[in-house]
Amino acid sequence: MTEKAIFAGVIAGDAHMKSVAFRLSPGADLKQSLSDYCVEHKIDAACVISCVGSLQCARIRFADRVGSTVLEEKLEIVSLVGTLSQYGCHLHIAVSDGQGRVSGGHLMPGSPVYTTAEVVLGIIPEVIFKREHDSQTGYKELKIEDKEGD
Repeated sequence: MTEKAIFAGVIAGDAHMKSVAFRLSPGADLKQSLSDYCVEHKIDAACVISCVGSLQCARIRFADRVGSTVLEEKLEIVSLVGTLSQYGCHLHIAVSDGQGRVSGGHLMPGSPVYTTAEVVLGIIPEVIFKREHDSQTGYKELKIEDKEGD
């Protein structure tokens, strides 16, 4: 039996996505810095457009694992994707080691920037990204709300 896909969301009308770019300095925790940025700037909905740079080490939760794994070496950020807001974030990262081997999964706190992290976020003005516990998955999952009335 094939599971049905559930498509629930909000279509933003004539709004234009705003983009912001910033650089994180050595030592900054990648996930915590992105979360802090959204809180400080009261961002209700955003997505990662681009992130390039490097990490001193990476704390990643791999698929279907309870705990996280620390990759204890200098790593290049190959990709960072996800949704974020002042209410929480869900970020996936892919990193490569000195041999070009790639690992990826959920970005967890404890991944400090090595040389730089050059970040571009897309801010979506007409929606709010919240996270709610989903009894089916056991995780806080994305809930998209319309900012109607703002």
